[in-house]
Amino acid sequence: MAFLSDALSRIKPSATIVITQKARDLKAKGKDVISLSVGEPDFDTPDNVKNAAIEAIRRGETKYPPVAGIVPLREAIAAKFKRENGLDYKPSQTIVGTGGKQVIYNALLATLNPGDEVIVPRPYWVSYPEMVGLCGGTPVFVDTTMEKSFKLQPEDLERAITPKTKWIILNSPSNPSGAAYTRAELKAVTDVLMRHPHVWVLTDDMYEHLTYGDFEFVTPAQIEPGLYDRTLTMNGVSKAYAMTGWRIGYAAGPEQLIKAMDFVQGQQTSGATTIAQWAAVEALNGPQDHLKVFRKAFEERRDLVVSMLNQTNGLKCPMPEGAFYVYPSCAETIGKRTPSGKVLETDEDFVTELLESEGVAAVHGSAFGLGPNFRISYATSNQLLEEACHRIQRFCGSLR
Repeated sequence: MAFLSDALSRIKPSATIVITQKARDLKAKGKDVISLSVGEPDFDTPDNVKNAAIEAIRRGETKYPPVAGIVPLREAIAAKFKRENGLDYKPSQTIVGTGGKQVIYNALLATLNPGDEVIVPRPYWVSYPEMVGLCGGTPVFVDTTMEKSFKLQPEDLERAITPKTKWIILNSPSNPSGAAYTRAELKAVTDVLMRHPHVWVLTDDMYEHLTYGDFEFVTPAQIEPGLYDRTLTMNGVSKAYAMTGWRIGYAAGPEQLIKAMDFVQGQQTSGATTIAQWAAVEALNGPQDHLKVFRKAFEERRDLVVSMLNQTNGLKCPMPEGAFYVYPSCAETIGKRTPSGKVLETDEDFVTELLESEGVAAVHGSAFGLGPNFRISYATSNQLLEEACHRIQRFCGSLR
């Protein structure tokens, strides 16, 4: 349509949302579908957090909030960064948005000019390049490999930096691969960035609390204090507190950047929902006992899924350190034929046929910029995961 903006031609719809909706539609028609496509914990929000929201409603905390967030939440965010990451931020260096996505979008909108480049390691969360494009920037992709656990290598980063590079977006643990950087791996990346003082760091730490075994989470400004003045550290309550629908993301960074993001948000959505903000205060300040329960359950599920997928014809699945995703390769199935006669030419063909023939919804790797792989979210019960993996084994076993 002629009156629509040219900006729309620069972006694609979110593949994870498209697949999840397709699975819902098939379910509504009575098909037995197991959806492993959505990036959402299956746990309920902890009761103390829910009760804090109810109390906020009863106290009448229902008016417009300040654009950058209510003071108690900004104080809780500053305290969280100090307590958990050893990072000193004043409340005025923090901002609250309607989910992590808005926080990232506002940072890019406040800083990007046409021609500015943003380095995005592949595979990436589907929204990063689209947000860069919407804000007028140019995403520059740097490939990672399964052999190197889908982690950005310092020499590849060095090659990708140009005078036009404004940001690098880092995500650890990663959506879609679950890969998380060790202290040494992240230090090698920050060493490169220290040689390029014009490059800013946007780190998406949304899965910080979901790491397994004795893995120790670290974030760039913590590893390299020299990056503190050009790092935006983004996080949120969605994954660690099972609060996806509450829509609260937050970040901390240099005050000048936070003020610019506040300025943008003031003409966009204003402040995030007051009731959700009061719930987030309790999430950050209250007991953290549920995290042990979440981690234990997710670790068991990860081990189950990795084991079963690695026993499947034509699939190879690395063991991720965190988040609740696996990113297996289906390269050996490409070129094979399904019982109905369809030849699998891409990873998108693989997930489409898997959904139609076995009722398992997963997301194709090419949607995250790197295939032939597919992403499975193991944020569902062991019983459903086992059944889904049996179906995947049956599907792969039927290929000729």
